[in-house]
Amino acid sequence: MSESLTPPADGAAFVSKSAAAIDRAKAAGRKALIAYLPAGFPDKQASINAAIAVARNGADIIEIGIPYSDPVMDGAVIQAATTQALAQGFHVADVFDVVAAVTAETDAAVLVMTYWNPVLRMGVDEFARRLAEAGGAGLITPDLIPDEASEWFAASEKYGLDRVFLVAPSSTPERVAMTVQASRGFVYAVSIMGVTGARSSVSNAAQAVVTAAQLAGAERVCVGLGVSKPEHVREIAAYADGVIVGTALVVALRDGGVPAVGALAKELSGGLSTTAPSTSSTTGV
Repeated sequence: MSESLTPPADGAAFVSKSAAAIDRAKAAGRKALIAYLPAGFPDKQASINAAIAVARNGADIIEIGIPYSDPVMDGAVIQAATTQALAQGFHVADVFDVVAAVTAETDAAVLVMTYWNPVLRMGVDEFARRLAEAGGAGLITPDLIPDEASEWFAASEKYGLDRVFLVAPSSTPERVAMTVQASRGFVYAVSIMGVTGARSSVSNAAQAVVTAAQLAGAERVCVGLGVSKPEHVREIAAYADGVIVGTALVVALRDGGVPAVGALAKELSGGLSTTAPSTSSTTGV
């Protein structure tokens, strides 16, 4: 195993905000709702208001996405939203203002989801420092693999930040084990191969990806990509620790503003209880 995969010994001193949020949800008899929203869409203040709204309507963890010019993992809806944010003058440093505003108003753990290039351009240590100062929980890094993350390991240990790496249906057992060891907070299980986007059903591969991560030692595994309806949430909540919703929330924000995104979060959160079945109606988005 490469040296970059061995975190410093003092890592145990840090308390993972993401893990704590998932554990609080579990103690309350439900699975965690993780909501993705892009920073700066439809504008900076609206993205803050939307994140606060979803947190107040059931989201335990908020993913704030950094708009990026080459979003290879994002589907059409999120690409359009981030393109708009960039056209309106969004800068990477603006994400720290968004994170700080959301953490000041809610108890949700706030992660930043970003491709790795914006972090490198700012400087890994500088980015990590500013994220920690803003109250952020850590990073989700979809295009960074653990064996190329030595700088991120060092910075995340230094500033007490979570590291959320991804596993997918294509991941080998060796890759899953490496990713589980490298992650802190939770492991992000990609339910499908492809880009983000709302789909009519959840991939039957999702549960297998979760099981593989759990067998490799993951204590918390959350599922994302293609989750858009309350029945998706209920299905995934049966076997995962959390459910990640992005595109459907962005559509709600685009079409109905902050009230709509808050209402959808509330509806989706109704499928998370593990103590009683949900009877909420289905809404297609």
